[in-house]
Amino acid sequence: MAAPSAGLGLEVVSIINKLQDVFTAVGSSAAQIDLPQICVVGSQSSGKSSVLENVVGRDFLPRGNGIVTRRPLVLQLINRPIPSQPTANGKIDKGTDKAANEHEWGEFLHLPGQKFHDFEAIRKEIIKDTEAKTGKNAGISPVPINLRIFSPNVVTLTMVDLPGLTKVPVGDQPRDIEKQIREMILKYISKPGCIILAVTSANADLANSDGLKLARDVDPEGTRTIGVLTKVDLMWDISASAYHRILNSLVLRDTGTDVVDILAGRIIPLRLGYVPVVNRGQRDIETGKSITSALEFERNFFENHLSYQSKAQFCGTPFLARKLNLILMHHIRATLPDIKTRIQQQLQKFNAELQTLGGPMGDASRNVVLSTITEFTNEFRTVIDGNTNDLSLNELSGGARISFVFHELFNNGVKSIDPFDQVKDGDIRTILYNSSGSTPALFVGTTAFEVIVKQQIRRLEEPSLKCCQLVYDELIRILGQLLAKIQTFRRYPALRERFNAVVINFFKAAMVPTNALVSDLVAMQACYMNTTHPDFLNGQKAMTIVTERMNANKPPPPTPDPKSGKLAPGQVNNNKDLDVELKKDEPGFFGSFFAGVKGTKKKAGPVMDAPPAVIRPQQALSERETMETKS
Repeated sequence: MAAPSAGLGLEVVSIINKLQDVFTAVGSSAAQIDLPQICVVGSQSSGKSSVLENVVGRDFLPRGNGIVTRRPLVLQLINRPIPSQPTANGKIDKGTDKAANEHEWGEFLHLPGQKFHDFEAIRKEIIKDTEAKTGKNAGISPVPINLRIFSPNVVTLTMVDLPGLTKVPVGDQPRDIEKQIREMILKYISKPGCIILAVTSANADLANSDGLKLARDVDPEGTRTIGVLTKVDLMWDISASAYHRILNSLVLRDTGTDVVDILAGRIIPLRLGYVPVVNRGQRDIETGKSITSALEFERNFFENHLSYQSKAQFCGTPFLARKLNLILMHHIRATLPDIKTRIQQQLQKFNAELQTLGGPMGDASRNVVLSTITEFTNEFRTVIDGNTNDLSLNELSGGARISFVFHELFNNGVKSIDPFDQVKDGDIRTILYNSSGSTPALFVGTTAFEVIVKQQIRRLEEPSLKCCQLVYDELIRILGQLLAKIQTFRRYPALRERFNAVVINFFKAAMVPTNALVSDLVAMQACYMNTTHPDFLNGQKAMTIVTERMNANKPPPPTPDPKSGKLAPGQVNNNKDLDVELKKDEPGFFGSFFAGVKGTKKKAGPVMDAPPAVIRPQQALSERETMETKS
């Protein structure tokens, strides 16, 4: 199909193939290195699989309805000439592949050393490995499958077959299947080192091509995009029998449209141009038409068609393979110095990391856990005590942050509690009356005082428990810093995760008795009040302070006349009419308390009204009540 490539081109492509295998094995750590590669994109029905199979010259890709390619397939084609001397062991497992021979085989990266001469077995292995990662629900996975094919009939080339774009989920496909496929494709083709092979059906509007649209998003100038036009033979409105009759007779006249304008770059120009191809249709595949026959049909089509016969050497699958090989080799040569520099940088980075991790453990591996526990314990104590050598000049750290929680946050939280913001004078008066029972008290009792004070003491429980939680958060913060600092944890990430889980569980378990102890301490303080404490304000002192405050608010005493030495008539009894005052009913002990109740006229005899269901005190306090509540 194509002439074998040799020399420097084969060597550089082989180097890139080896790098791809290595990067696939190491995973995401090599994601920063952009390897030159050709990615095949297109819609589900654009004919991507047929193009790849024509390039290889064998049937090996899964086929069916819906999304068939559900994982990226890294296809490495290696030209291997037929040896001049026959091999000693010519026996191979052909399986069901009639075209199997000892000179063509495939190898999977995940099955090292196993050769597949039966290309039907390659198809089954692709399906098997795909379902191992994605299941059978038509989902997709970004994990690539690496397949290397050795054949004397291929051009040394590397391509990545990506899932075909779809619009509507079918069956049990995920709802966002279109978004998933689009993101996967963009992840590959957005890299500057990627050559985009956009496959488009020639019998569809080029402006609606999904492959070209995605390529335009990441390559707006079209500098690294090459277009492939499939189904060129389906652009003529004639029957199949007439088509073959015309083709076999003379020259296929222009009975319809062609892709000449597209090839000339008059529609959507691409710097790497377009290549038209003719693939096998679904009927050809079902009837078992071989790829060799399909390639022969393609060659006759372009050589005998009026629109393409003058440029037939630039059309068809063989020219596409040679062109891709040439583009890839030039691209590799251009990017190889940068790739070498990036690999050296990564190598230096990981060598430095290996040196920090230390050499082999040898017989000391048994003591790793014990020594790590000891080191962690010492570091934790050092951070708490503030004895570390790397003290920060800009911010608090370690034990200093815990001290800040106690002396600043907790202190401010306790001080922010106003014991009188929830207790009003009227509430105190009500408690005083309730504590006196049925007999008016001669002195203020301690029961009401204890009820009020205990309520305020219990308010200290909330900030105290909050303080415990803040200290717990700081301990977790210190734990995270030490796990990142100690080198052993960097070398053994599984040990680090286990260490983290054990210490956090220890802290959580310690929080239960700690919170219980704090609640018990607050309850103990609320249970007993030490009235003999030096800071306690006794009743006599309280009454003295209240009396002084009340006297300060009273009007000044009346002054006598300087000549007669007697009080003026208006100043006697502070301008009050004693007769009127005496006529008023004395309220007694509960008089002012019931003053808020809507009263009725005083009735003669023993008849009395029942008190209302809810008795609320009046707003204004009497002089006696003021002294009792304030003290």
